[in-house]
Amino acid sequence: MDLLNRTAPRAFLGAGGFMAVLAFLYVPGMTAVPDAGELEPLQAASAEETRIEILGHGQTFGGVLNRVGVPAAEQQALLLAFQEHASPGRLRVGTEVALRSLRGADELRGIDVPVNADELVRLEREPMGWKSSIVKTPVWTDTVFVAGQIERDLWSAVVLNDDLEAMPRADRARVIDLMDRVFQWQLDFSRQIQAGDSYRLAFEREVRPDGTMRTGRILAAELINRDTPLYAIWFDLYDDGQGGYYDLAGESLRRAFLKAPLEFRRISSRFNPNRLHPIHNVRRAHIGVDYAAATGTPVMATADGTVTIRGVQGGYGNLVEIRHANGFMTRYAHLNGFASNVRQGSRVSQGTVIGYVGMTGTATGPHLHYELHKDGRPVDPLNVDIPAGDPIPADAMERWTAESDYRFALLDRAQRGPELRMARAAAAPSAETDEDELQ
Repeated sequence: MDLLNRTAPRAFLGAGGFMAVLAFLYVPGMTAVPDAGELEPLQAASAEETRIEILGHGQTFGGVLNRVGVPAAEQQALLLAFQEHASPGRLRVGTEVALRSLRGADELRGIDVPVNADELVRLEREPMGWKSSIVKTPVWTDTVFVAGQIERDLWSAVVLNDDLEAMPRADRARVIDLMDRVFQWQLDFSRQIQAGDSYRLAFEREVRPDGTMRTGRILAAELINRDTPLYAIWFDLYDDGQGGYYDLAGESLRRAFLKAPLEFRRISSRFNPNRLHPIHNVRRAHIGVDYAAATGTPVMATADGTVTIRGVQGGYGNLVEIRHANGFMTRYAHLNGFASNVRQGSRVSQGTVIGYVGMTGTATGPHLHYELHKDGRPVDPLNVDIPAGDPIPADAMERWTAESDYRFALLDRAQRGPELRMARAAAAPSAETDEDELQ
């Protein structure tokens, strides 16, 4: 009984205390939680400090290691570890070598050496020596919407477009290449684009931390050429990441042959059965098209086929001849050199680089002489009718309709003016991000 008398007041006080807390928390009319204020952020110095050494003219990676006082034996170990992924002799002038160590310590903990825009070699000290690994440059993905009017030429209309001023100038030029690749079967950009044409684009790109573009792909495009609208919608038919371009009706833009074997080029001489030869000064049929371009410009096979000639052929100079299906044959002459994968009898795919522009043989300047033959007779590559590729199959039509409607609607954003839409993240991920997360 005494025990009950002693514990009862405690129970009562406990219940009373609980009720008092509830009464305190409930205040009629209170709609917000009281603000407890904010603490000032704490600034903590990194445990690691980094020293940057820039590779100058005539300098080597080994020289940098020697300059910062790395012992000779350790230099050799570092160079061997580096060579597992890259050649020290191929580092470019201006490469920033990052030397990492614990704050206040003299001993190196690690070294980061960029080998290209998308990779760096990371060297790290371990108990058994130095190990190396490749670190991918992180990227994020955004979608760009842009529209423009062609007043003078396509290059000016795209590269000087104010809507793209946030992009590096070199990347703006790459947008032209993307457009050319999309419409390469419908238009020859060197001769068919004219003042008064216009374009709208929606394209996505992978962006590095420095703002440059790793890759880019047009999702939807509209090109008004001589008052005729051309449309391209990207669609991944086999869901394998390759994809292709189709018009609004689902017809493939791809043709058996490219319009031209060079990207964004200038025609210097056309197909002409009665041309005055510039060297021999006689009337002689010019059975191909000449494309003026700088020496070393890549030359592409215009269609799938088999190489029948690779070598020097008289006035043609360095020549590649390719046999294609349905009685077609192409020639690529005056080349400065051949691509390493091109051999007589080898198979090549449309768009594969087969050689490089030069002026070998009978040529007055660097250019590509390109011929197209059908059933043994030369035809004008600029006027031949090439059949289209396969359209969207019936079993993929429902998915095509949904995706093409969405991508076509993206062009309306371009019409409203400049806009960048972040598709994945507002900022670049850290260098430790797993590569799979970026795919």
